[in-house]
Amino acid sequence: MKYMMLMQFGQQAEFPPISTWPPEDVMAHIEFMHGVTEKFTASGELVDAQGLAMPDQARTVRAGDGGIPVVTDGPYPETKEFLVGYWILDCESQERAFELAAFVSAAPGPGGKPLNMPIEVRQVMSAPPEELSTP
Repeated sequence: MKYMMLMQFGQQAEFPPISTWPPEDVMAHIEFMHGVTEKFTASGELVDAQGLAMPDQARTVRAGDGGIPVVTDGPYPETKEFLVGYWILDCESQERAFELAAFVSAAPGPGGKPLNMPIEVRQVMSAPPEELSTP
């Protein structure tokens, strides 16, 4: 089964913004994340992983009159958290996806202390749930 792990940062986090960390702590965190990709690749579970641009580069798009895109700039001051990146993994079980998410959650932060950041795990659906697909 495929699972998406979503990593978010934000003001509600229990650790300071990465922009305030000492350079050596930022490098340790980045090296850990590169190691995560290597570990997931070596286990054969990695399908895809991507980091995302910062929220100030995000845009929200809605269909306007006649389907013309209406683009709104971001970020918004009320935004508390933002998506930093994701992994799509092909795991044997949900429990395995949880194990991998816990590993990522413990990424090093300031002083090397594990961040224990929340990692959202969702199954990637190949079709609508059965109860929605039958007429």
